[in-house]
Amino acid sequence: MRVLCLCEISHLRNFKFTNFRRITFFSTFTSINATNMCGICGFYSSSNVFSEEDLGKMTSSLTRRGPDAEGIFIEDYVGLGHRRLSIIDLSKAANQPMVSHNGRYIMVYNGEVYNFKEIENELKIQNSKFISKTSSDSEVILEAFAHWGNEFVHKLNGMFAIAIYDKSEKKLFLFRDRTGIKPLYYFWDGQNFAFASELKALKRSAFINKNISTNPIAINEYLHLGYIPEPHSIYKNIFKFPSGSFAFIKENELKLQKYWRIEDKIKPTSITDEREATEQLKELLISSVKYRMICDVPFGTFLSGGIDSSLITAIAQSLSKHPINTFNISFADSKYDESPYARAIAAHLGTKHHEYKVTEKDAIELIPDLLNIYDEPYADSSAIPTLLVSKIARQNVTMTLSGDGGDELFMGYGAYNWAERLNNPLIKTFRQPIKLALSNLNDHYKRASHLFETVSKEHLKSHIFSQEQYLFSRSEIKKALNPEFYFDFNLDENPTIARKFSHAESQSLFDFKYYLKDDLLVKVDRASMHYSLETRVPFLDYRIVEFALNLHTSLKKKNGISKYILKQVLYNYIPRKYFDRPKWGFSVPLKKWMKKDLHYLIEESLSGKNIHNTGILNYSYVEKIKKDFIEKGKDYLYNRLWELIILQSFFNK
Repeated sequence: MRVLCLCEISHLRNFKFTNFRRITFFSTFTSINATNMCGICGFYSSSNVFSEEDLGKMTSSLTRRGPDAEGIFIEDYVGLGHRRLSIIDLSKAANQPMVSHNGRYIMVYNGEVYNFKEIENELKIQNSKFISKTSSDSEVILEAFAHWGNEFVHKLNGMFAIAIYDKSEKKLFLFRDRTGIKPLYYFWDGQNFAFASELKALKRSAFINKNISTNPIAINEYLHLGYIPEPHSIYKNIFKFPSGSFAFIKENELKLQKYWRIEDKIKPTSITDEREATEQLKELLISSVKYRMICDVPFGTFLSGGIDSSLITAIAQSLSKHPINTFNISFADSKYDESPYARAIAAHLGTKHHEYKVTEKDAIELIPDLLNIYDEPYADSSAIPTLLVSKIARQNVTMTLSGDGGDELFMGYGAYNWAERLNNPLIKTFRQPIKLALSNLNDHYKRASHLFETVSKEHLKSHIFSQEQYLFSRSEIKKALNPEFYFDFNLDENPTIARKFSHAESQSLFDFKYYLKDDLLVKVDRASMHYSLETRVPFLDYRIVEFALNLHTSLKKKNGISKYILKQVLYNYIPRKYFDRPKWGFSVPLKKWMKKDLHYLIEESLSGKNIHNTGILNYSYVEKIKKDFIEKGKDYLYNRLWELIILQSFFNK
């Protein structure tokens, strides 16, 4: 193995390797006062269909995820690439790809493992010769794998996507965190394998581009959910690596295995003692936030003024000796402006608050970038304010904490009320008359009428989610797509678990498995990493997840109060009076924009010429939706139109 200096690197960039029977290992470092989070990529191909040039392009495409250092490793038919955003141990010694102490293993890794000090101490106890060369979690993770093998993953508390190559066995291993916080995509055609943090990196390979095509099942899922759920991507042969899983690749064999399943963590009995549960939750949250404050760079929190972000901020401030940074944005003319509440909470806690009023022009200017940032059709318009707050935060800090996961774990959404309603025997009996009656009322009730469509038990949870989000029902998808692109699809909506869940609990489990992982976490990861900002998610500490799964539903919603137990912990830090108001989402006035500023997109993206050129959408049905929205006042169709605009724009591009 040899290390290449910078002058050699510039020469190698123009040289295409045709034979990988050698080792190439190099790293560049642009700044020791760095930022954080990373991007990884690589390949395994015994037929040598990938080149050093491919790996260089793949790695460079992830620069925004890691602007501080770049490293590439190639040996035989294996390549690993890494872009670094430095957060823990800012020195060059912590750069990647990283070689294990014994020289056998090479690793690239994206994420943070917060309990690495405890793992390091355990390693030292079991191996008295172990001496750390860095203060980074990366070194500890690699040495833990070298010591314990695959089982090491059970010791990790954090968010991660890890690739480790065993030079002795010629075997590549991949691991993804339990809840899918960190992204990982892979290409597999039965013989050649490649992986990356983002789809765009895989598409930089000429071989992969020749061997992928549109995945019609993903289009159907997207129209129903607004995102494409694991394991699919918009392309055939490119998949989302499953959360809570590891895999190994050797020669022409790929084996995937689960090491953590959410269903397996549900116990036969639930926690019912309110005092005991409240104390346990408080301790878990303090531990989780404390772990996630470990860094060597400035950090802050996203503070919307809601329950979840306020609780995370309150705990973080209680653990800090100095005022922490908090960030909030709002639209100057939005009726859903929460900034006064966030400001009041920040003042109460004594944080260093950063409040920004942004214009609708600021937000609309980001729309053309959405396809480049998210790489595939993605219709969650709250990505726009998430991008804005990430951009503003990055001007002050390198790492932030967010409150994602609180709604799914502690039942904070209105969809959970719908789950109970639609499973009520009386409502089930009169479903069709109710639907008909509501469809003849105003826009609000017309929108609600779609929830009363008759659907099977196997599809009810995805139907509730879809209609709560104003998206296409399954019956509408069949009308919206040309026949060759219409495919039925199934999600795991009724898994076998150890105890009987209420309908609301079952709906929240569905949201956790799908909406949280493949929409919300994707949104935050791509938005924050677009500005080289790391975002950590304290609610998704696996200990809190497993606790919440086994909390009795009466402690999640009590006397009509949603997220009841979470609020009891919160009120230890911030008085109840600050939260006596309706729940608002982090959103943009998309309906208004579709009527005015973005109206041109309806006519341009969904023109007859564009729709006929791509051949995916049924033009007559699209025209009907456009007419219903523009001329007939069916305003609730705005999100369906937005989905179609994003989809059609993707294929136009």
